[in-house]
Amino acid sequence: MDLEAVRTFVAISEAGQFQEAAADLSVTQQAVSKRVAALEKSLGVRLFTRSARGAALTIDGQAFLPHARALLSAEERAIASVRPGSRALRVDVIERRLAPAGLLRAFHYAHPKIELDVVTLPNADAAVNAVRDGMIDAAIRAVPRPGTRLPEEVMAARIDDEPTQLLTGPAHALAGERTAAPSRLVGHRIWMPTALPGTEWGAYYTDLAAEFRLTLDTIGPGYGLEPLLATVAGSATLATFVGERSDLAWPADYGLRRIPLTSPTPVYPHALVWHADNPHPALAALRDHLVAGYEPPADAWAPRWAR
Repeated sequence: MDLEAVRTFVAISEAGQFQEAAADLSVTQQAVSKRVAALEKSLGVRLFTRSARGAALTIDGQAFLPHARALLSAEERAIASVRPGSRALRVDVIERRLAPAGLLRAFHYAHPKIELDVVTLPNADAAVNAVRDGMIDAAIRAVPRPGTRLPEEVMAARIDDEPTQLLTGPAHALAGERTAAPSRLVGHRIWMPTALPGTEWGAYYTDLAAEFRLTLDTIGPGYGLEPLLATVAGSATLATFVGERSDLAWPADYGLRRIPLTSPTPVYPHALVWHADNPHPALAALRDHLVAGYEPPADAWAPRWAR
């Protein structure tokens, strides 16, 4: 249905005259008459009776009027739903318990009026494609994965270097250390069943192990975080890596130890990814907030491929 014709019908019903409706719509009276005629033809009914006093709604016109107004109201809502700044900013994070979600929480505290829609996509490749296709506004990921490149229209800026820590059970040989250099981990079995090929975190931990000649065990099954923590807690030989700002909780009797790595400190490179042509005003606010808060740490190691 031609919404301009519907709009014209409503304008005539409110003005009571074709000429006055034409003036309100900034069109000619002839254009108003043609629109009404086309609408009446498509509906198969007469909507107005015309007389010297003006235009009056027929019974069919009276029946159609509330629905015509509803159509125009739906049009306004549809336009408003995609108007820049009128919808929530949709941002992908790797996992809601990890550092990127904390970065978004801090942004929300600083900008409480900006509505966020936080989603979690399978990996960085899916997130980059979603940014490219306009399915999300931004993502916080380690990009680009080795062997891939970002599309020309997709931008990325480093916003956080999260220190990597060693997590051990109380019986592990390194459990008593306050800090440990990556070289101290040589010969120890680092269990990372979630470090899967084709993922950005898999690429990061594989490069970390190669750089410092560590034994990275990716043999699964990876049933999730809780079973991994339970296994590490009860082992004297297994350890795993976690991010310094990962929001982890475990039973007190696990006795798990988080050991900072130093000299150098391996850092996980979080970047904000967005489309260069995205007009959402909250995206600029998010980018400015995150970029302004980024300070590269001294004596850090990160993979060369990371933006």
